[in-house]
This record gives sequence, C-alpha cells and structure tokens, in this order.
Amino acid sequence: MRPTLPHARICAALDVPDPASAAALARKLAGKVGLFKVGLELFVAHGRAAIDAIAIFGTPIFLDLKLHDISQTVESAARGAGALGAALVTIHASGGAEMIAAAKRGLIAGARAANLPAPRLLAVTVLTSLGDSDLAAIGMAGPAQEAAVRLAKLAVGSGADGLVCSPHEVARIRAELGAAPLLVVPGVRPSGAALGDQKRVGTPADTVRAGADWLVIGRPLRDASDPGAAADAIASEIAAG
Repeated sequence: MRPTLPHARICAALDVPDPASAAALARKLAGKVGLFKVGLELFVAHGRAAIDAIAIFGTPIFLDLKLHDISQTVESAARGAGALGAALVTIHASGGAEMIAAAKRGLIAGARAANLPAPRLLAVTVLTSLGDSDLAAIGMAGPAQEAAVRLAKLAVGSGADGLVCSPHEVARIRAELGAAPLLVVPGVRPSGAALGDQKRVGTPADTVRAGADWLVIGRPLRDASDPGAAADAIASEIAAG
C-alpha cells in the first residue's frame, strides 16, 4: 500500500469534533489525498461512528490512537482496533518491545475475527511537539534525533510495520533501517504555513525527498477555504520537489 503519486502521499488529519464534521471534510478531500486520519479527539468522543462516517468515501483510514499501556491492555485494545477496518494503527514505541509485539498480535487477531485484512502497525518515536529540552525534562536521553532512531530500531525489531517520526529524522531512519518500514510523518507544513504547536517540522517536498511515505497534514487542509485546492497545492509542492 506504499504510495507513489503526490496526492496519494497526503494523509489528511480529520481533527474535528464529530462524525458529521469529519464526513463533510472528507467529502471535500476524497480523491485528493491518500489517507484519512482519525485521531484521539474524534475517536474518543465517537468511537466506531467516526470510522463509519468516512469509510463510505473509500479512502484508507489511519487510526491514530497512540496506544501506550501494559502489554495485556494494549493487546486487548489493539484487538478491538483491528476489527474496525482501518489500514494503519499507532502505538508508542516507548512502550517497549513486549508491548509492541502484543499490539501486533492484537491487531491480527481482531482483524481475523472480523474477516478483515490486518492493519499495519505504526510505532510513534518522538512526538513532533517535543524538542531536546522537553526530552531532558521527562528524563529521556536525547537529542531528539538520536532518541527517535533508537526507538525506531526497537519498534521495527519488535514487529512494527512502520514508524511515525518528524521530518528531521526521516533521512536518518531511512538510511539506518532501509526501505522496508513505512514512514508516516507529521509536522509537515506547506511553504508559508504557520507552525502551530509543532517544533520539528519540514516542507512537503523536503520530507518526501528524505524518504517519507505519507505526510500527515491537518490545519493547512482543515482550515483552508477550499481544502481540495489546498491538497492540490501540496501535491504540486511534492511533485516540484
């Protein structure tokens, strides 16, 4: 399912409060992006209804739950996530090897019970909102790039199919882990866009050139007067790079 065309590399973050709003935004972006992302805000409030509201458009769904708990709990939660029809599901790599392996088992079991293909498991390395000083404050050895690469190796070695990392780590992770892991990259901002609460960011063209598969883009699409045209502009940036 690795994308190649510029539009297909865009993952639209549907960071909206309810399924109706998600469906309205998805309708404007259908055919313009390669993935729809359902995150914590929407899923915690509405559960499966959030998935069902956008599944009708036929675009693969990225369920961004960032699971992080003891292995038994994560395996059970992943079993439920695996039955929802999502293409990608996230956990935190910092949960450790046993938790990552448990999440993979849960996704496979849940999908099998629902007679669906198993979602790919993505491990989040270091959140794009964290910088070196933030890592130091929580006691994580840095700098951020070193921490992300260390967690990436742990995750892939424990069964993760791909990784979530910032634009700053893409080239290094790709160089050290090779072509196999899927790389999904938030913190991507089109030229001239506001950074918001992101600290480790990059442009669409630079991030794809470094080795990213999908670019997670939220506010520049959600808040645009014409989200479809905004997606076209981002695809053009990617193509020109």
